[in-house]
Amino acid sequence: MKLRKVTAASAVLLSLSVAATACGGDKKDDKGSSGGGNTITIGIKFDQPGIGQKTPQGYSGFDVDVATYVAKKLGYSSDQIEWKESKSADRETMLKRGDVDFIAASYSITPERQKLVDFAGPYLLAHQDVLVRADDKSIKSAADLNKARLCSVTGSTSAQNIKDTLAPKAQLQKYPTYSACLTGLQNKAIDALTTDDSILAGYASQAQFKGKFKLGGLKMTNENYGIGVKKGSDLKAKINKALESMVSDGSWDAAVKKNFGPANYKNEPAPKIGDIKS
Repeated sequence: MKLRKVTAASAVLLSLSVAATACGGDKKDDKGSSGGGNTITIGIKFDQPGIGQKTPQGYSGFDVDVATYVAKKLGYSSDQIEWKESKSADRETMLKRGDVDFIAASYSITPERQKLVDFAGPYLLAHQDVLVRADDKSIKSAADLNKARLCSVTGSTSAQNIKDTLAPKAQLQKYPTYSACLTGLQNKAIDALTTDDSILAGYASQAQFKGKFKLGGLKMTNENYGIGVKKGSDLKAKINKALESMVSDGSWDAAVKKNFGPANYKNEPAPKIGDIKS
């Protein structure tokens, strides 16, 4: 009789243990619920001032502010966010492997990328431009780039655009980061750095570069920034809802002013979800 009581008690304890484990598992996998004691992993750029930058003080930039707002709407506080560096050439792989939950890293929505990942947004419309030295007078149009030593980043749409259509005769050099391109521009190893005007504005607005560089103002392409998620993820709909809220409550405008204001960046109005400009 005593043996039966012990066995019954053990069965109850085992049942409770299994139930607790199941509850814990559901909570961990449910991105966008209460967040609880869990974390959310977000990919950003670490070396783009005004967009996504890692500093001794923490992380800053427009993408960081957007991602933090979205994470909060998903149920995660800022101290529950784990930031991971997402270089241009690595973004699709990171999402596919599940290294991150979503990526907000000056990530232009393109048909090729949409085959590999899903995008929420867009949340910013930028344009491909060039950054040149302040005294440069040789680059006034995309055609002028055919005679220039041009730098962009491996895996970026900007580099592909130059090679395919904008300036196929340009001496294009691909560096791993925009910071590396900027060094080449400073020491005159290259004539221009090309990428999105929002990214270039972030660099130009840094105190140490004041008066040294200028944007060409060419507006060569439309770059629709989206938030990348794994193909088929239900996070897309949740993030879209958060982005709509960010625009409607004024947080989007505040983030633009905070991050791009010093460079007098003439940003486009906040795009509507799903409105991708070609």
